[in-house]
Amino acid sequence: MIGEGIKSTNQRKHSYVQDHVEVGFFTDPSVCIGCKACEVACKEWNQVPDDGFTWSGNSYDNTGHLGASTWRHVMFLEQDRQKGNQITGPMGLPTDSQSGLSAVAAAKAEDPFRWVFLSDVCKHCGEAGCLEACPTGSIVRTEVGSVLVQNDVCNGCGYCVVSCPFGVIDRRPEPLPDAGGAFKCTFCYDRQKSGLVPACAKVCPTESIVFGRLDDLRARGAQRVQQLQQSGYHDAQLYDPTETSVRGIHAFFLILGEPEAYGLPPKPQVPTIYLKSAWTSAFATAIASIIATLLAFAFFR
Repeated sequence: MIGEGIKSTNQRKHSYVQDHVEVGFFTDPSVCIGCKACEVACKEWNQVPDDGFTWSGNSYDNTGHLGASTWRHVMFLEQDRQKGNQITGPMGLPTDSQSGLSAVAAAKAEDPFRWVFLSDVCKHCGEAGCLEACPTGSIVRTEVGSVLVQNDVCNGCGYCVVSCPFGVIDRRPEPLPDAGGAFKCTFCYDRQKSGLVPACAKVCPTESIVFGRLDDLRARGAQRVQQLQQSGYHDAQLYDPTETSVRGIHAFFLILGEPEAYGLPPKPQVPTIYLKSAWTSAFATAIASIIATLLAFAFFR
């Protein structure tokens, strides 16, 4: 954490791959400053092509969303809500008409506003829909629990794209390099094999992105939520859907408010959980068709 210097898990070398230790990212938007250093570091290390330089005009968040050429995306979220015990400037101070209210109560009576920055990334699900759907074995589970796409094995079928409950993975369009193949965050697996920290976490100046052992990060996340709630951030919560079919995620988040505001499904599910009901319906339909055909021959011959 901040203040530990080279002893921080974001800076020191490790042997997680060799030791087969599950690792993860814990992302805390309450300390993110929106600098996008993680986006830049990701692109530079992984040689990810640019997304185009068309100014959207909708927000400072010009990247928009994750994709084949955007493996890290710093979301700029504007909400008409109070941020903790925030007093919304002069307009939040008591006036003559509100003389009976405290400063905090008066702030709530005014027009609250908060700007939240969240660095989004592939979630590296415990049960990954993309991995289960891949017909070529291009997508594999690594020693540290991350989900890796091997570009040289990918045939560009796109089954992984429609199987991801978070809409993370995508195929790269022409005329970009390796067009047609599916791409997403690699968790800097090449760096981790050499004992290095993923590039995004390495450069994060506020340690909004923390890299380390997954169990340690989950404990740290729970502690941070409790700390924020005690400080007035009553809508702080962890987003780590362990109770759904994705069985938890290796890149989990602290969020303020509802997950839908961040483009996160409240209860993500792996599509393959519907296979049983689908095959049951198909089997029942087939049996019904056979019976109907036999009856037709029996009564109308």
